Amino acid sequence: MEDEKYQLFHKSTEFNMKLFVIAAVLAVAAAAPSSYKPEYKAPAYAAPSYSAPSYSAPAYAAPAYAAPAYKDNKYADIVVTSQSDERNLDGSSQWSYAQSDYTTREESQVQKKMQGVKYDSYGKATYEDVMGNTNKGSSYWISPEGEKFTLTWAADEEGFKPKGAHLPVAPVHVYELPVAPVHEYELPVAPVHEYELPVAPALPYKRTGAGYSSSSY
Repeated sequence: MEDEKYQLFHKSTEFNMKLFVIAAVLAVAAAAPSSYKPEYKAPAYAAPSYSAPSYSAPAYAAPAYAAPAYKDNKYADIVVTSQSDERNLDGSSQWSYAQSDYTTREESQVQKKMQGVKYDSYGKATYEDVMGNTNKGSSYWISPEGEKFTLTWAADEEGFKPKGAHLPVAPVHVYELPVAPVHEYELPVAPVHEYELPVAPALPYKRTGAGYSSSSY
């Protein structure tokens, strides 16, 4: 009887130990991170093929320009025939050039002391002498129509002053000043009043005493 109880106990204990070991293994397997990573392969597609478009490039006719007709030109192609350029240490300079189409230009500038305006931080203006450039020159050219032009100029503290027969001239207006009307007035004459002055009456008594004569009244 005791042997049967021992065998039953031994079998029960052995069965419980197996269950414990199995449970422990399952717990460890559940707690461990899974290293399984699914691998996906990108599908392979065949590269599309397109047929090249076929079209003809447009053909444009080259534009035709008529050559300009120059009159009174020495050469068909304009070139510079002479030129000069002089720069001085005092700030003055002069230069000139001439072309084959008879165009010429010369210009010079000189440093000059002139009165300028200077403003301080408060906007107050003060007048003082400053150095500035004065410029003068002349130019000559012929238009495509054959008209000749000459221009001279000067620029200084009085401004830019060009001169040329082709420059427009401001019209001169002659105004007739109005004349104030002349009014003839006849001045009034003050009336003349003739008054008859009163005469003092003669005294009816005689004055006597010291200083009066017997014939005094």
